[in-house]
Amino acid sequence: MQSRDIAFSHGRPHSVAEDAYALLIGCILIVVGLIFLKAAGLVTGGVAGIALLISYKVPLPAGVLFTLINIPFFAFAHKVMGARFAVKSVLVNLGIASLSALARASIHVVDIHPAFASVVGGTVIGMGILSLARHQAGVGGTGVLTLWLQRTRGWNAGRSQIAIDVVILAVSAPVITGTQLAWSALSAAAMSLILIAWHRPGRYIGH
Repeated sequence: MQSRDIAFSHGRPHSVAEDAYALLIGCILIVVGLIFLKAAGLVTGGVAGIALLISYKVPLPAGVLFTLINIPFFAFAHKVMGARFAVKSVLVNLGIASLSALARASIHVVDIHPAFASVVGGTVIGMGILSLARHQAGVGGTGVLTLWLQRTRGWNAGRSQIAIDVVILAVSAPVITGTQLAWSALSAAAMSLILIAWHRPGRYIGH
C-alpha cells in the first residue's frame, strides 16, 4: 500500500484550530437547542434533559446547570476516555455555561411552537454533540457513557442514548404535562437519531 493510501485509510489528524472551531460550533448548537426547548417548556434526553428539568425549579440558565451536573463525570471521562478527551470536555462545558449566560442576556424567545422546538431543538443539540464527538470531546454525563460503550463494546451511541433517555423522560413525567412529555420524547428521538445516523465506527476517517 502506498503512503498516500495509508494516510487516507487512517485519516488526517485535525489541527488545533480545527478542533477549537468544531468545539465552538458544538457549544453554540447545544446552547441554541436548549434555548428552543426551554422556551417551549420541554425537556429532552441526556444531560441536556436533566439540566432543563432542574431549570424549571431552579432560577439558573440550563447551560450553567448543564455544566454543574457534569462536574462529577469529568473524573470518569479522564479514566475511561483519556486526559485529552477529559480536558476538551471540561473546556466544552465552560463554553456552554458561558454562552448560555450570554444568551440569557441577549436572546428572548417569547413564542415558539412545541413541534418546532422539539424537532429543531433536539436536532441541533444532536448535531452539536456529533461535532464534539468527531473531535474527541463530549458534553460529559450520559454522553461520556454512550461514547465509552461504543468504543469498548461496539454499542451504537444513539441506541444507548435512547435507553437512557427513556429513564430521563419517565422522571420528567410528574414535572411537565402529558403533551409536553410527548413533544419532549420527540426531541430526544431527534437528538439520538443524529448519532444513530452519523456516529458509527469506521464512518469517519478524521481524528
